[in-house]
Amino acid sequence: MRERAPAGPKPRIQAVAAAVAAVFVLIGVLGFVPGVTTGYGELAFAGHHSGAKLLGLFQVSVLHNLLHLLFGLVGLVLARRIGGARLFLAGGGASYLALWLYGFAVDRNATANFVPFNDADNWLHLVLGFGMLAAGLLLFNGVGTGGRLDVPVGRP
Repeated sequence: MRERAPAGPKPRIQAVAAAVAAVFVLIGVLGFVPGVTTGYGELAFAGHHSGAKLLGLFQVSVLHNLLHLLFGLVGLVLARRIGGARLFLAGGGASYLALWLYGFAVDRNATANFVPFNDADNWLHLVLGFGMLAAGLLLFNGVGTGGRLDVPVGRP
């Protein structure tokens, strides 16, 4: 039989991961809302030719919105455990830093820009990448050894 987790508030890392994931779900939904997404009539399934912009700033497509939704839903599931929350934040942060690099390397009008990205997306990916990575690495004191970071491994 599994032990129940102690009652009380969840560790900060889980709360932060759940909040970040919920924002991704919200952004994914808002990408399908006319008015919040300008140029909604130009919303394409994928590709750089999608003329829709979330909040008039971030270029989106149906695929882009679905990826936000999926990423957020996965994050909500992972945030239920400390290890999952760390994975979501740190792994997601590293992924967003890779997307930032990709966004600068890809030609805006090339078929490789299939999600699509614009300059506003790229700068947001940089901020998200560093923010999520820092949160995933710094918010929880345990390192998986059963102890705190200030207790050397092998010592009580």
